[in-house]
Amino acid sequence: MKRIAILGSTGSIGRSALSVVEAHADRLRVVGLAAGTNVALFAEQVARFGPGAVGLATGDALDRLGQLCRVPAVRGDGSEGLVAVATQPDVDIVLCATSGTAALEAVLAAIEAGKTIALANKEVLVMAGAIVTEAARRKNVLLLPVDSEHNAIHQCLHGRAPGDVRRLILTASGGPFRGQSTEALADVVPEDALRHPTWRMGPKITIDSATLMNKGLEVIEAHWLFGVAARQIDVVIHPQSVVHSMVELVDGSVIAQLGVTDMRLPIQYAFSYPERWAAPLPPLDLTRLGRLDFQLPDHAGFPCLRLAYRALEDAAGLPVVLNAANEIAVATFLAGRLGFTAIARVIEETMNAYQPGPARTLHEVRVIDAWAREYSQDLARRLELKI
Repeated sequence: MKRIAILGSTGSIGRSALSVVEAHADRLRVVGLAAGTNVALFAEQVARFGPGAVGLATGDALDRLGQLCRVPAVRGDGSEGLVAVATQPDVDIVLCATSGTAALEAVLAAIEAGKTIALANKEVLVMAGAIVTEAARRKNVLLLPVDSEHNAIHQCLHGRAPGDVRRLILTASGGPFRGQSTEALADVVPEDALRHPTWRMGPKITIDSATLMNKGLEVIEAHWLFGVAARQIDVVIHPQSVVHSMVELVDGSVIAQLGVTDMRLPIQYAFSYPERWAAPLPPLDLTRLGRLDFQLPDHAGFPCLRLAYRALEDAAGLPVVLNAANEIAVATFLAGRLGFTAIARVIEETMNAYQPGPARTLHEVRVIDAWAREYSQDLARRLELKI
């Protein structure tokens, strides 16, 4: 029996993870849950799975939870609540499925406590990749990727020596605006950008997919997860989203992982690793697909991907700036106060203004993050649409 703590249980990944737990109730048990402020759904989850520890974003949310269900003795709010859930003695695997950077301290605390980390949050490694991976190495803790692309690469690399690998190939759906001109992108509104053609995700990650920033963050994440240089990580547009990613070996062979577009598959892989379990999902029918297409990404129309490569290759701390500025720009766009193409402008100008500093400790990372958020907020305000 593997005992699971889920950080971000009310989000799309968290809900899929609980579905995997229900499908394998004889092998998996939920012992900790944490979420934001969706108290009604969280109360249903607590009542259904009976975790021994819970966390919510605010004290007020915890109070409201107590009015809806019986709350475990171990509880907490904010980052302290996330840490409390992630470090409970009976936890084996911590699934980090929160959005943003709130769970960074909880992931590090869980690593120090010797927990296996199933990572579905890109920002943790984008912000603090060196810190997190060094902690995992020191504590001999597994970091198992849950993002479908990195999960696919993890499967393709299984049992292979680092010297066998020539490059990693991350696939991208291309989002809802694949092939559109730069002029057409200027008129995009949030409702358009939230119509992802393949995956059903939260609003922030859906916008990141539309700008290709999601793929840029994945390039940085792949660098830390698999120890490869930026020049060894390529991105290709694959509209069908069936080939989840590929690995090219030094002899020219390309190993790919294919599967249905359902996040329960990579979540179950992380929970079951190193075993393989039968999944309650339909098999992939290649004969019905008919074709698999691959194209180069449009770096001119979607500059966020280029900015992510720059952040990875340039100054220390620049990925922190990239991530913070993107979060501010996307939030302003979703609020209807910023144009779609201005998202990349906010990010690039914030990166240009950054004076490189050390990012060796969590405190230093948080200082850079705070500066970038303040700078990009002021910049986004100056660029706001007149409504």
